[in-house]
Amino acid sequence: MAVSQRGIKKEILTLLSQAELDAVIATLSGYPPEKLLNSLFSGICSGSEKTKWNAVSAMGITVARLADQDMEAARIVIRRFMWSLNDESGGIGWGTPEAMAECLACHEGLALEYTKILVSFMREDGFYLELPSLQRGLMWGIGRLAKVRADLLYAWQAPKYLLPYLDSEDPVVRGLAARALGRLLVVEAATKIKQLPADTTAFSLYTDNRLITVTTGQLADEALNSLTSVLQ
Repeated sequence: MAVSQRGIKKEILTLLSQAELDAVIATLSGYPPEKLLNSLFSGICSGSEKTKWNAVSAMGITVARLADQDMEAARIVIRRFMWSLNDESGGIGWGTPEAMAECLACHEGLALEYTKILVSFMREDGFYLELPSLQRGLMWGIGRLAKVRADLLYAWQAPKYLLPYLDSEDPVVRGLAARALGRLLVVEAATKIKQLPADTTAFSLYTDNRLITVTTGQLADEALNSLTSVLQ
């Protein structure tokens, strides 16, 4: 007998909360991507970091699969992300900038169409995100995309809009902004980033499919090392 959508959701959320990412991806590959979306949308806004980040990574892979078979269906997912970050949606959009960025990192076609929207979330004349908690997700997302699609971020002037985040009142936002600027090799950011290495604010960072604890200062040091290699 076929498993109901509710049954699938319960199974997937349990998987996201308990399994390692490789096992998550292997299991989800057995489902049509469109059957996974509601479960993953629930997962990305979970209060559990393990559930959330497994869902973010799985969302990227799943939406890329969906885009390969039905680009318009994948666009609908991206528009759902955009709507959830709109004040009129009535929600907060927890996990949405991260998940959207992961989708763009995983699929070139989506990145070509929607990187400009991700950048616009940094712009006060765009779809600016005011909450520091959402800005953290956005800075993580820009840093994620910087690893694989730096050219598109430059095309939409992301460095220009990233620089002010080094002055954020939130130390996590500052650290993640420094990381993104370092990955984009924005040498004009070096002076500001040099002010951050003494910041010992610690937080969890999802990188290379795992959670580690870092400080704002450590991310600033990493960014400076990247920029120094360019300046030499």
